[in-house]
Amino acid sequence: MDTSKHNLANLFAQLGLENSPEHITQFIKKHRIADDVLLSEAPFWNEGQRHFIEESLREDADWCELIDELDAMLR
Repeated sequence: MDTSKHNLANLFAQLGLENSPEHITQFIKKHRIADDVLLSEAPFWNEGQRHFIEESLREDADWCELIDELDAMLR
């Protein structure tokens, strides 16, 4: 069971992305998505990242709140 504290840096690490504050800020500035595009369908995710996002949301996993936060930040 995953008992680690979930935060944005940990979400980025879980997605296999650089997770320093600077890298997170750069990612958000570089990757914007339209309001009518689901986060999981954004073109910049690889298949594993897309699967993690979809599965986490479908199962209402602990990551959902942070995934929703990231989604809002990318709009």
